[in-house]
Amino acid sequence: MIAFGPVPSRRLGRSLGINNIPPKVCSYACVYCQLGRAIKMDFERRPFYDPNKVFDSVQNKVAVSRSAGEPIDYIAFVPDGEPSLDINLGKEIELLRELEIKIAIITNASLVWREDVRRDLMSADWVSLKVDSLEEKRWRRIDRPHKHLRFESILEGMRIFAQEYQGELATETMLVQGFNDEPDDLCKIADFLVDLGPKCSYLSIPTRPPAMKGIKAPGEDGINRAYQIFHDIIGERVEYLIGYEGNDFACTGDAIQDLLSITSVHPMREDALDRYLERSNASWDDVRQLVLENLMIETQYNGQKFFMRRLSEK
Repeated sequence: MIAFGPVPSRRLGRSLGINNIPPKVCSYACVYCQLGRAIKMDFERRPFYDPNKVFDSVQNKVAVSRSAGEPIDYIAFVPDGEPSLDINLGKEIELLRELEIKIAIITNASLVWREDVRRDLMSADWVSLKVDSLEEKRWRRIDRPHKHLRFESILEGMRIFAQEYQGELATETMLVQGFNDEPDDLCKIADFLVDLGPKCSYLSIPTRPPAMKGIKAPGEDGINRAYQIFHDIIGERVEYLIGYEGNDFACTGDAIQDLLSITSVHPMREDALDRYLERSNASWDDVRQLVLENLMIETQYNGQKFFMRRLSEK
């Protein structure tokens, strides 16, 4: 199936996905991949589907969705492999413009050193680049790239793209316990992201069984620490993606559900939570009940107490 959805997405609202790559053709074989092991490793671009077939599939899905009253905020290239391996990516985006829906691409950034790939990505409205490490040895260990890919070229390609791109740029860093979750690793990644200047930097964790055994997400303390380090260096433009889609953080009139939604993205410091409770006419008794029910946890960072939604409930 080339087009699927629309599905709810924290990053993109209601998005209609495009699977423009056959299953597991990728330039990386990431240890945490939740789609299974790569079937074919590649770093050369080539055609996979006729661009008109891709357009027809998406157009049909859009028509069905609209007739059912289903809104679509973005058309998103999120295939079972690396979308920029598709040499027809630019042509497909050009055809899809006829549908007058914003276009997003989630890429591992492995081919962004290529000028033609940057040109294709430039034509999208929203692009997410993956940055899992700033040290080559760790990058090779966690992302397991194709042997012909060069780390410094990829980093430089991201810098060039970020300088030239006129759309909305995001980054995503997958946290894996024992691979890239130490403070030194996180500080180097965050410093690099400051140079890129994304609108939002996402921290994510594996939420489904990964390709390799023994691969684990950091615990809640580790995730909170990563968030706080990113926040200290990057500022407010940090969110974590840990599996819970929430309710888009709009005020629902239910203070407790809103609180769970907020803390699924941003750990709340104790004093901030106190102000929230006062404004929302909720109480610390409500928070304690959430902790007792294992819906929320308390965690520490730099001598401060934080509250976040528990991972096991997402």
